[in-house]
Amino acid sequence: MSTASDVIAGGFGNAGILDKERIVARPGFNRWLVPPAALCIHLCIGMAYGFSVFWLPLSRAIGIDQPAACPDMSLATALFTTTCDWRVSDLGWMYTLFFVLLGCSAATWGGWLERVGPRKAGIVSALCWCGGMALAAIGVMIHQLWLMWLGAGIIGGIGLGIGYISPVSTLIKWFPDRRGMATGMAIMGFGGGAMIGAPLADLLMNHFRTGTSVGVWQTFLVMAAIYAVSMLSGAFGYRIPPAGWRPEGWTPPASSKQSMITTRHVHLRDAHKTRQFWLMWTLLTMNVSAGIGVIGMASPMLQEIFGGRLIGLPELSFTDLSNEQKAAIAAIAAGFAGLISLFNIGGRFVWASLSDKIGRKNTYYVFFILGIVLYALAPTAAGMGSQVLFVSIFCIILSMYGGGFSTIPAYLADIFGTQFVGAIHGRLLTAWATAGILGPVVVNYIREFQIAAGIPREQVYDFTMYILVGFLIVGLIANALVKPVDPKLYMSDEEVAAIQARTAASDEGRIGSFGIGKGGLDLKAALAWTAVGIPILWGVWITLQNTAALFG
Repeated sequence: MSTASDVIAGGFGNAGILDKERIVARPGFNRWLVPPAALCIHLCIGMAYGFSVFWLPLSRAIGIDQPAACPDMSLATALFTTTCDWRVSDLGWMYTLFFVLLGCSAATWGGWLERVGPRKAGIVSALCWCGGMALAAIGVMIHQLWLMWLGAGIIGGIGLGIGYISPVSTLIKWFPDRRGMATGMAIMGFGGGAMIGAPLADLLMNHFRTGTSVGVWQTFLVMAAIYAVSMLSGAFGYRIPPAGWRPEGWTPPASSKQSMITTRHVHLRDAHKTRQFWLMWTLLTMNVSAGIGVIGMASPMLQEIFGGRLIGLPELSFTDLSNEQKAAIAAIAAGFAGLISLFNIGGRFVWASLSDKIGRKNTYYVFFILGIVLYALAPTAAGMGSQVLFVSIFCIILSMYGGGFSTIPAYLADIFGTQFVGAIHGRLLTAWATAGILGPVVVNYIREFQIAAGIPREQVYDFTMYILVGFLIVGLIANALVKPVDPKLYMSDEEVAAIQARTAASDEGRIGSFGIGKGGLDLKAALAWTAVGIPILWGVWITLQNTAALFG
């Protein structure tokens, strides 16, 4: 038997097709096949960002042309009514369910994922996300909001969390030489899911719309089927490297306080007991709270600040516009939302890749220091009436929002090691659930307070921007305090070896590439990247078409 083949010698033959032992890579496997597998899952679950495309059609699911409104309907009544159309505010709770369940499920099942491997986790994610959409379709058919919440919101939200973290530790182990780039590729997919899914959903709803149906439940079923094929393909495409594997010719950097990269590992049971974990939880919460607050109000913010300037009527404020003029600037504001979405997506890859060069801590310094400057400048840009400057500021801000998500897994791996990074990342995502409440609440309530106080619409966001600067200052301080973990918290070599035994080489202690990971963009990898690249490029093209009006 050859040396390379000896590495993955017997012991895995009795493993089931979903078991972790079954997906240990063998000689000849190309590591560049793993990122497309991760994208197959993340591009599907990323549609959570685009679910608002369903709200207006669902708000007239009974009335079809006009909502069958019940003015005094409570939320409890909306959950069970079969005669009244749902309000957009009732449907909007789906976002809360999505991101609270994402954070909670990632934290709850992160340890399980590390034990069973990414394939089984990916399949569970597919069953939850696609099955949840199918159940939501039934809820729309029989007009039961509680069933839609249960399906897409709760069951689907669990699938979101498991699917989101499923590739993280796998990619970091496959790309120890490019941790940021690897996680950036996958998490970029989550940001891009709505860019593909929202226009696809719009096309499907238009196809299925009839005089008696708005076409939503049919769209749910078709998208669930498409997503099931993609997610299952991704799950079965996952492979993990054998213990001791490293890229050919690569030498791990020596651990040092200067590099902030450890070659040892902190156990999952101890990670959340460290100061470092909670400092990183804080910096992620602050970065995401500031960004998510802006995302949720991007469209009305542009309309209310610039008003008639968007259509060449600078003398008219937002409140002076006619309904037709408001409709015109709403279309332009939709372009703004699409443009910052592109920067959110691109920033996930660009900033995470840059962090491989300048370090994770320095990357977060850039996020917070540059963010403080840009948020503070936003009211000035608004006061100057400069659309280009204002839009540019928020494009950069949203790129750093996305970059914060994609850089944090590599930051965690630097500090805590790679053995439990997926599970630790899952627990850290409770910061996302917190930020999903904190950011929008701050922006929305301050806006309402300012309007009630008689502040002109074009100035209601000024104070909000300064509050968000405060968030970033807190994040900056937390990042500055992150130091290497106390050495006594690292696992012993024996403890690590016992955990890695299920994927270890037959000749224990061997280190090398074992003929695994080579290939680059060979035919198989090119086909895999084409399969995920075509829908991404289509989504980019549609988004660019929709944003053309912003500068037209």
